[in-house]
Amino acid sequence: MFVTTDKNLSKQQNLSSRKMAIVVLSSTSWPRIQAAVESINQAIETILPGSLREVRIP
Repeated sequence: MFVTTDKNLSKQQNLSSRKMAIVVLSSTSWPRIQAAVESINQAIETILPGSLREVRIP
């Protein structure tokens, strides 16, 4: 599991052969991330290895 705020990761790296799941957060603001912790946890609990998922943070 890799959690990042780098929205361009998939454009910068070849992710086709990865085995770990990647969760991309749409915000770098710590207070906004803390407020969205339930959505982030849900994404982490349900993502499959090798998948990439963006969590949109208002």
